[in-house]
Amino acid sequence: MNAAAHALPLVSGQPYRVQRAVLSGVPCLLELPPEDRDVRGVCLVYHGAWAAKEGKLGVYAALTTAGIVTVLLDAALHGERQGDMPPGLNAREYVWDSVRRTVAETPALLDALAGRFGAGPVYAVGSSMGGYVVQALLQTEPRLTRAAALITSGVWNEPQVQVPDVRAFIEAHRPLTHAWRSAPTPLLLASGEEDPVFPLAAHHQPTAAAYREAYAGASGAFEDQTFPGVAHFTSVGLRDAALAFLLRE
Repeated sequence: MNAAAHALPLVSGQPYRVQRAVLSGVPCLLELPPEDRDVRGVCLVYHGAWAAKEGKLGVYAALTTAGIVTVLLDAALHGERQGDMPPGLNAREYVWDSVRRTVAETPALLDALAGRFGAGPVYAVGSSMGGYVVQALLQTEPRLTRAAALITSGVWNEPQVQVPDVRAFIEAHRPLTHAWRSAPTPLLLASGEEDPVFPLAAHHQPTAAAYREAYAGASGAFEDQTFPGVAHFTSVGLRDAALAFLLRE
C-alpha cells in the first residue's frame, strides 16, 4: 500500500471508503470497496427502532472486501427523517409505520442503486425492527438474493397498532402465516438466547418453525441460529454469522 496515499478505514487490513448519499429520497451512508475494485453487489443494512444509520458504520464493512457496497440507510421516521413523523401515533404504531414505509420505498431505492452501481446481487441484513423490514422484503422484493434477520421476530402480535394502513400491512405480511412467500430466497434467522425483548420460546422458536415448514422444499436455504449469553444486541458472533451467510455462494 502506498504510504503517501490518503488514509482510509480498514477492515482486516483492507481499505474501504464511506460516502453520504440521498438515493430516491432516502439518506444513506455507503461503505464502498476501494476505487480499484469492481462492485459486484449491494447490501441493504436496516437498523432498529429509535436508532439511525450511523450506528451501523463498520459493522458489516467486511462485505466491501468482497466487492459489495453496504448501504446504511435511515429507516422511515428515523435519523435524518424524524421530521416526517405523523402526529398521534403510539410507540408501536410508530415502529410499524416506519417498517411499512421503509418496505414501500425499497423498490425505488434499489432502482437508484442499480443506476449508480449496475445490476447485481442484492443482500439485506436487519436487526430488531430492521429484521421486520427484511422479513417483509423477502415476501415483496424479487431482487433480494440473500437475507439475514437478527434479534427479531416473525410473530407480529401487535394489539396496540390500530392505524388501518399499518394494521393491514402487519396482517398481509406476518411471517408466522406468510413465511411461504419468502422461499426459496436464502434466509438466516439468528437470535440471542438472553434477549428480553424477543424471548426465544415466544418469538424465535415459532418464527423458525414457520420458516422451516415454508422452506421444506428448498434444502439449505433456511438456517436458524441462537447465541448463548447474547441479549438484545448484535453481538460479534451474530454479525459474523450474518456475514458468513450473506457471502455464501
